[in-house]
Amino acid sequence: MDKNLLRGRLVTAKELGVNPTDLDACPDIKKIPALCQRSKGHYCNRCFNQDQNRFARNHCSCAQDSCHYCLKCIQFGKVSSCQFLYHLEDTSTFPSKVGQCRWQGQLSDGQNRVAQEILQAYKAGQDHLVWAVTGAGKTEMLYPTITAALRQGHRVGIATPRIDVANELYLRLAEVFSDWETVLLHGQSEQSYAYTPLTICSTHQLLRFQAAFDLLVIDEIDAFPYRHNASLEQASQRALKANGTSLLLTATPSSDIQEKFQSQRSILPGRYHRHALPVPQHIWVGDWRSALAKGRVPRVLAYYIRHFASLKRRLLVFVPNIDLMLALEVICQKKFPHLKLTSVSSRDNDRQAKVNKMRDSDYDLLLTTQILERGVTFVGIDVIVLGSEDRTFTSAALVQIAGRVGRKPQAPNGRVLFLHYGQSRASRTAVRQIKAMNHLARKEGLIDD
Repeated sequence: MDKNLLRGRLVTAKELGVNPTDLDACPDIKKIPALCQRSKGHYCNRCFNQDQNRFARNHCSCAQDSCHYCLKCIQFGKVSSCQFLYHLEDTSTFPSKVGQCRWQGQLSDGQNRVAQEILQAYKAGQDHLVWAVTGAGKTEMLYPTITAALRQGHRVGIATPRIDVANELYLRLAEVFSDWETVLLHGQSEQSYAYTPLTICSTHQLLRFQAAFDLLVIDEIDAFPYRHNASLEQASQRALKANGTSLLLTATPSSDIQEKFQSQRSILPGRYHRHALPVPQHIWVGDWRSALAKGRVPRVLAYYIRHFASLKRRLLVFVPNIDLMLALEVICQKKFPHLKLTSVSSRDNDRQAKVNKMRDSDYDLLLTTQILERGVTFVGIDVIVLGSEDRTFTSAALVQIAGRVGRKPQAPNGRVLFLHYGQSRASRTAVRQIKAMNHLARKEGLIDD
């Protein structure tokens, strides 16, 4: 077995595709019980589960009455009381090389300030929060630090809660850092695990790492399923080497995160192209659910679909859930047969292909759920949130959704409409936050009015 497949990892023999006896014969490979007993009962050493309701009795060949397995991380494969996790300490470094960051752009003054603060935090071994508005260019601000780490032979991990975002990051970073090997890891990735200087992965994949990364970036820390997930937060800490550094990126940090990183954070309230964030407008739509139930497009929504179509503007419409989205799609196809439209959600096997088509301007109207609230960029679009009062739309989600508009310098403006049946506290909070960031950006000279 290639031991590099186990360096900094925490996996079963089955995941490695080897016989456990072969691993037992290697004295430098650490053997850890997958499940153990603690004072409060069963404990999973892979996902940190100690909720006794999420363990089940295991009927396996070991014939032990006390054998149980963990239900919480079963999507990664069953781990039982009679099994072990294996780990090989990663004491090596990759060969130092003067590789190049092949990004041809130039950081704005605001981006450069934050990029230098990130680099200094990394050199000092201090964890750091980057709080930057949507469309600020957070990924580009990481480039100097990633370059410095890779040149030193350090191992870099970039994890994000959403698979779509991981795919986007991989396409960009594999090209920018083409002098170093990169691997993409998530449940739908076609790539096999490899021991590489740069790893792009979903945050769930961090459950398979231990003391692996010198630098670990968690992108979109406020996004589901990372936010409020103690297992994933613990996994991100375990995935760091003892002296490793973590960088947390977000446009909408929770109050807890803000307090924790009061003295170890960078704030960038303006976009790199020096245009203000589009401020959402609240517009009364009435009982839109009733309209859909009757097979009608809500009157106000129909008006704005026609309005933006007349301006040759492409439109992204967010709907609270998949069933409502699919119902609206059927109605819109009958109502607007001249428009090229489709829908996309987490259940859609053609999701990536449709996103690419929208990016290539093949659609006039794209209906979606929160799956596209972050991590995707479409040039020259406007956004409508249908039913912004729905509790699915948190203030953080609405800030992210509004941030889909005006991201590129060639199309820095656009409209964001919150169509509501009664304004929610979350939607009002989102508008206040966006206005506050614009105010701060103007105060710091980051916006050209």
